[in-house]
Amino acid sequence: MFGIGPLELVVIAIVAVLVFGPDRLPEFARTAGRLLRQVRQMVNNAQNDLRSELGPEFADLELQDLNPKNFVRKHLLDPMDDDEKPVSEFTDSAPERLPAGQRPPYDPEST
Repeated sequence: MFGIGPLELVVIAIVAVLVFGPDRLPEFARTAGRLLRQVRQMVNNAQNDLRSELGPEFADLELQDLNPKNFVRKHLLDPMDDDEKPVSEFTDSAPERLPAGQRPPYDPEST
C-alpha cells in the first residue's frame, strides 16, 4: 500500500510501544482507526460529489484513469487498434517533381 513491509511494521509497533507506553497504545490505536475511517468517508463523499456534479455523461468515469501513470499506460503503451488503415496505404503518395526550370505554385495569401 505505502511500500511498507512487515519488518517496517514491526519496527513502527516497537517504537510506538516505547514512545506511548503499553497503557496508552490501545487508546492511540482506536483514535488512529477512527481518523482513518473518517478520512475514507471523506474521500468517498468527495468521489460521490464529483460524480453527481459531472452528471450522467461521466457516469462511467473511473477516477483511477486520471492517474498519470495509468493514463500513459492506457494511451501510449497499449497496442493500437487494428481498424485503422496501415501506413503502407499512405506512403506511395509522394509529391510530384516539377520539370527543370518550372517555378513551384505560389499562393500570396498563405504567406
